[in-house]
Amino acid sequence: MNQPGFFELMGFGPAGWGALLLSGATLTLAVAMCGLLFGAVLGTFGAWAKIAGGQTVRGLANAYTTILRGVPDLLIIYLIYFGSSSVLTSIGHLYGASGFIGFPGFLAGTIAIGVTSGAQNTEVFRGAFQTVHKGEIEAARACGMSRLLRFRRIIAPLTLRHALPGMGNVWLGALKESSLLSVTGLAELMRQAQVASGSTRLPFDFYLAAAALYFLLCTMSGLVVQSAERRYSRGVRREV
Repeated sequence: MNQPGFFELMGFGPAGWGALLLSGATLTLAVAMCGLLFGAVLGTFGAWAKIAGGQTVRGLANAYTTILRGVPDLLIIYLIYFGSSSVLTSIGHLYGASGFIGFPGFLAGTIAIGVTSGAQNTEVFRGAFQTVHKGEIEAARACGMSRLLRFRRIIAPLTLRHALPGMGNVWLGALKESSLLSVTGLAELMRQAQVASGSTRLPFDFYLAAAALYFLLCTMSGLVVQSAERRYSRGVRREV
C-alpha cells in the first residue's frame, strides 16, 4: 500500500488529518484567549497595586511578578495541573471515590497562561500608565471628572494606547506557551500533531504542519494588533 502524500495527509479526506489539526488549532486559540483575558485582569490589579497600593500590597505585587517571571512556564503548568489534581483526588477519597481525579486540562491551561501572562501584563500596564502625561490627568480632575469617569475617559484609553505593543508580545507568548499544555493531555494543536505523527510514523510532516499553523496564527495576530494600534493612535502626531 502506497504511503499517502503530504497534502493528502493534511487534507480532510479519509486518510487526512486536517480536521484533527484544525480542531487543535481552534482549541489553542480558545485556551490562549481565555488565559490572556484572565492575565489581563491579573495584570490590571497588579499594575494598580504597584502604582497606588500600600507597602504591603506593592510587596505582594513585586513578589508575584518576580516569581512568575523567574519560573519556567512548564513548571507552572505542572504545579497547577498536578497540584490541583492531587487536591481533587484527596477530596474524592474523602467521599469514597477511588483512583486519580484529573483537573480539567482546559481550565488548568487557562489558569497557567493567565498567571504567567498576568505577571508580564502587570509590567506592561505599569509602564504604559507611567507614559501618560500627568497634565492630562490633572486637566480631567480640574474639569470636575469623578475618579471613575477619569479612568474610563482618560486613563484607560491612553494607557491602552501605550500598552498595545506590549500586550501583543504577551499574546504571542501565550499562544506559543499553549503548546506546553500537551503534557496535560489537552487536545490542542501540539498534542494533535503528536497523536498524528505517532499514528503515521511521520513526525516531520506533522510537526512541520503544526509549525506552519502556529506561524499563521502569529502572523494573523500581528496584523490584528497593528490594526488596533493604528485605531488607537488616530489623531496622535507622529515623530518624523
